[in-house]
Amino acid sequence: MSIELDIPGTGHLELDGVVCDMNGTLTRDGALENGVAGALRALATELAIYVITADTFGSAQNTFAGLPVELVRMETGRPGAEIKCDFIKRLGPDRHAALGNGRNDHLMLAEAALGICVIGPEGAHISSLTAADLAVTSPLQALELLLNPKRLVASLRN
Repeated sequence: MSIELDIPGTGHLELDGVVCDMNGTLTRDGALENGVAGALRALATELAIYVITADTFGSAQNTFAGLPVELVRMETGRPGAEIKCDFIKRLGPDRHAALGNGRNDHLMLAEAALGICVIGPEGAHISSLTAADLAVTSPLQALELLLNPKRLVASLRN
């Protein structure tokens, strides 16, 4: 299971998985955005999917029940940006993409082989926007880029 792309002027990209922030990225007010559940099911046939969250709304378990994702709860007591960055480092950042929107996503987005900032209804922090390789306006758009990886070539080529 992986996605492989040769990107002109940029190089080879091979992804084994994607680390997704939950609140503000895949969900709005703790509920999945439209189309996200189906896209996650489809993408799970190509990549391992991790959802990392502090679970602000206490809804993570129910929100992702029955979906092919690994739910990762962040421990308290450390800055979220460090926790997310450490998590993707443990997985192997050179073979993982990251999706995020908040201030605590910027290190993870910068570390990932492919960082996608989602500018949705909750907005996106400028540090995450500048750390990302790409920006989209919905979680479905981000997941569809991974489901149709040749779309990435147009935006990532140099």
